[in-house]
Amino acid sequence: MKDPSRSSTSPSIISEDVIINGHSHEDDNPFAEYMWMENEEEFNRQANLLLKQFLFMAQIEEELWEEEFIERCFQEMLEEEEEHEWFIPARDLPQTMDQIQDQFNDLVISDSSSLEDLVVKSNLNPNAKEFVPGVKYLNI
Repeated sequence: MKDPSRSSTSPSIISEDVIINGHSHEDDNPFAEYMWMENEEEFNRQANLLLKQFLFMAQIEEELWEEEFIERCFQEMLEEEEEHEWFIPARDLPQTMDQIQDQFNDLVISDSSSLEDLVVKSNLNPNAKEFVPGVKYLNI
């Protein structure tokens, strides 16, 4: 009886088709896959350039995200301002010097007679020592 694995219908193995350690016998240079190392400095330069480009793009992306976040916060602040009655300087502060002068004139400064009355009615001791913070006084 014949062994089925040796059947004539199975393809025959030709020595040129045999691949050993990832290389066929036809390869002239068994180190072909390592030939990139011949130009290692150029490879490293290109790799560094790609890395720098990647980092630059990542930095730009981060800045864009930051700008978008700030814009969103600013928009939310404006919407909140519209919802509530807030102090808005352009609307609530006087616009002209005349208005500022009118507000300044409305301020009341006490006259000298009321100031003298305040001093006469005072309970403070005019002969008392001057207060200096951090210094303890002894009662002698």
